[in-house]
Amino acid sequence: MLRFLQFALIVIAPLAAFAAMVWADRSFGHAGRGYDYVVRVDLPPADRELGLPPILGPPDASRPLVLIDPGHGGKDPGAGAGALKEKTLTLALAQALRDRLLAGGGIRVALTRSDDRYLFLEERQALARAMQPDVFISIHADSAGNDAASGATVYTLSARGSNEVADKFAARENDADTINGVKRAGQSGAVGAILLDLSQRAAQARSEELARLILREGAATIPFRERSEQSAAFAVLKQPDIPAILFESGYISNPADAARLASPAGRGAFADATARAIRAYLARQSLR
Repeated sequence: MLRFLQFALIVIAPLAAFAAMVWADRSFGHAGRGYDYVVRVDLPPADRELGLPPILGPPDASRPLVLIDPGHGGKDPGAGAGALKEKTLTLALAQALRDRLLAGGGIRVALTRSDDRYLFLEERQALARAMQPDVFISIHADSAGNDAASGATVYTLSARGSNEVADKFAARENDADTINGVKRAGQSGAVGAILLDLSQRAAQARSEELARLILREGAATIPFRERSEQSAAFAVLKQPDIPAILFESGYISNPADAARLASPAGRGAFADATARAIRAYLARQSLR
């Protein structure tokens, strides 16, 4: 009898205490303790038609087309803490660039989104494939674990990033349309992959040229974190035959960068330099 009581105290009593704790937690606690652990995203219907955005500028279809992609949007706010969110900032920068290009004349411009809507990466890619722009530019604003990181960076596509920071940034952006860890994008066949690689090499050279022009035109007015173009495997840049860059305009986690990008002067400097670079790039292409 004594041994049974000892066994009960050593084994049964702790189990009973644990069961009581679980019961109390479920009865009087609240799920998540105030944190939202589940993010619900409404997937678009499989048969939804992708509407093309309006093209502004000259009605002449032979004029060059620039497709501007404001990163994030809708239920995907992107980086940022407090009132300033990446999705709002990128849209404002995209609109400033659009207006600057239209003011100079001779260039058609479209935005992948002109309001606060959610677009999957596949939808952004599909818009570029359908519209076949002469330039595709995706605008973002990164965030770091502290406020020390600052400055803008211009990225082009590569299979591997030019450094660890580029790889991590690309991985974070590419996960924007990963639902429960499952990628929605399919895989192409071996032949298609080879053809895709060849076409992207030609586009890559043009993308690097555009990136260098942005760095040159913005040297006096935009604080760049990297003085040369960087590269990473951004899914949104995988556009055959389309020169494409991702312009990380600054760190929204850095107070100085955030204030600069949120100000009319900062947006103007971004738009001026980028518009000049795009015009210089298009002028070079027209002579070839």
